[in-house]
Amino acid sequence: MCRLMVWVFLCFAVTGLYLSRLVVAGDVTCSGIVPMRQRSEVISITDFGGVGDGKTLNTKAFRAAIYRIQHLSRRGGTLLYIPPGVYVTESFNLTSHMTLYLSKDAVIRATQDTDSWPLIAPLPSYGRGRERPGGRYMSFIHADGVHDVIITGENGTIDGQGEVWWNMWRQRTLQFTRPNLIELINSRSIIISNVIFKDSPFWNIHPVYCRNVVVQFVTILAPFDSPNTDGIDPGDSSSNVCIEDSYISTGDDLVAVKSGWDEYGIAYGRPSSGITIRRITGSSPFSGIAVGSETSGGVQNVFAEHINLFNMGVGIHLKTNIGRGGVIRNITVSNVYMEKVRLGIKIAGDVGDHPDDNFNTNALPVVKDVVIRDVWGLDVQRPGSIQGLKNSPFTGICLSKINLHGEIKPGTSPWKCSDVSGAAIGVSPWPCSELTSPGRTGSCSSFI
Repeated sequence: MCRLMVWVFLCFAVTGLYLSRLVVAGDVTCSGIVPMRQRSEVISITDFGGVGDGKTLNTKAFRAAIYRIQHLSRRGGTLLYIPPGVYVTESFNLTSHMTLYLSKDAVIRATQDTDSWPLIAPLPSYGRGRERPGGRYMSFIHADGVHDVIITGENGTIDGQGEVWWNMWRQRTLQFTRPNLIELINSRSIIISNVIFKDSPFWNIHPVYCRNVVVQFVTILAPFDSPNTDGIDPGDSSSNVCIEDSYISTGDDLVAVKSGWDEYGIAYGRPSSGITIRRITGSSPFSGIAVGSETSGGVQNVFAEHINLFNMGVGIHLKTNIGRGGVIRNITVSNVYMEKVRLGIKIAGDVGDHPDDNFNTNALPVVKDVVIRDVWGLDVQRPGSIQGLKNSPFTGICLSKINLHGEIKPGTSPWKCSDVSGAAIGVSPWPCSELTSPGRTGSCSSFI
């Protein structure tokens, strides 16, 4: 009887929380991409020996519970309930048709025993670990080839305890690439909502080779000096991904769309497409909304709007490099407010390192049809820099209604441009001549 009451409560709680968010927001939302399913069964981590005392290692409990969901599946799927408490565990894998539900004051905390961390193969579109050659440490919460997975709750916390990993990076004692907090590979129909992500060892949320993914109402936190703690890397060769209504404050890019690394990404040949980013607020010493720099599979049809950025390195950043190849096109960023930013807008063809010396120097990226409009900034040290490649100029770069205010250092030009063409309308300070010539407005007229 008690289990039935818990099940009924959770069904109403999940559905009510989800729907109330939509009603209160009253805005356009991507929630319809993936339905929020009511599970037919509820189990608790405590049923499998889980102890939330912040000391007991709960790896066996998590793995046993998920094994139960996978091998004794129920029609409609199963909800794994995490009650209040701090549950320390090693990394574990999710399975299809499950909801991981963190109650209020529930914490799933990663162990700091790095020696026990499993290794997995590098992603084929990267060819090696992002930081070190060879394999890489498995993400704290991992999934490969799953569908119909929900990670949600009442703003419980997933804590990566990343400092031990950050120190290994700083001391150059890493043997392999650090683990992401959550990584989903070759998966579909994923919802991540109403959870706090804290102190990831590396990137926080990383869907790769995925489709139909919704991330909303999440909070992602890491110190400003935490290395490479990207908030959400939504489109690493993924499609139909939506990120909205979230707060991110980390040590690296808040949101960065990627698609593979140099010759490995070119060979894998899977672009990121159909990426929507809206109503994001955050701060970082690096970029707010970014594309790249790993874009070798191509990035297309990215739409970001209603973004609020504070204490940023770069507000909007499209970045690639010689050897990347790939086509970056149809990128639209609009309705952005930024404050205390070092560089407002940067589009660059010389950013990012290489996996090895085998990259093809003739593999030049193509950047075209980029629209940035309705941007307002205060205390912006430098408005913009748009620098393409001599043998692959950036084309169709369209700026409209952009006002970036701040004290510019004496002797410094507010904009720096080269190897770029497009148009600018209503931009202050007035941008570089490459974007203002009357004969260059044709490709942008339909956008601005």
